Amino acid sequence: MSQVRVGMCGVVCAVICALVLTGSSVVRATLREPARQVDQRAAPATHELPGRYELKLDTGHDGAVYIPAGYTRAAATPLLVWLHGAGGGGNVSPDLAAMADEFGVIVLAPDSREWTWDAILGNWGPDLEFLQRAMRQTLDRYSIDRGRIWLGGFSDGGSYSLSLGISYGNVFHKVFAGAPGVMQPIEVNGKPSIFLAHGRQDQTMPIDETSRKFLGKLKALEYNVTYREYEGGHTLPPEILREVFEWFRK
Repeated sequence: MSQVRVGMCGVVCAVICALVLTGSSVVRATLREPARQVDQRAAPATHELPGRYELKLDTGHDGAVYIPAGYTRAAATPLLVWLHGAGGGGNVSPDLAAMADEFGVIVLAPDSREWTWDAILGNWGPDLEFLQRAMRQTLDRYSIDRGRIWLGGFSDGGSYSLSLGISYGNVFHKVFAGAPGVMQPIEVNGKPSIFLAHGRQDQTMPIDETSRKFLGKLKALEYNVTYREYEGGHTLPPEILREVFEWFRK
């Protein structure tokens, strides 16, 4: 990885951090205006009704935001950024939507720029830039609890969540990685709590070569890790997804 690429990713992270901390829709405003003025601005009331809405940030690879039942701008709502697996897209599944409704969580599900996430293809950058845009739009439009912004995903989405979450733990306070195959952060920022879950019979991402090794490394670095192994292959059982949401809520 080149120093130029890592430097650019650091700039993107700084912008994301500024947006999370201030809630501004204009990057220059976060740099020049007092945080109190920015915080008090009302974001536009858009998509107040529950349901899934396209981001409409890209005509090809876009994504969706899911607004849970009972959402109101009067109450700050947790935000879960959910990352899809290889070959997938940001379509909020029925199981994920049901959990979002039950636990009162907005879900932001962006598409990767290619068939999987940039870091897995050895090119940190394009997906970070799109995630910045998607988070800016979401933070502008909805009432988000900045202290409860979470990151999660399964398979390649789990790999990207784990890598990105370690890199930007000052943005994402809790990180779920389901059946990850890679852990390759750009750098280390913050100390997010991490939930690892993996099927013992997973042939796609064999557990001995992935999560069991990652667990030891994370514990050695003194991360607070919740770890679950379950019977099954390369799938995320509904009961594990529920446990993840219960963990997010703690």
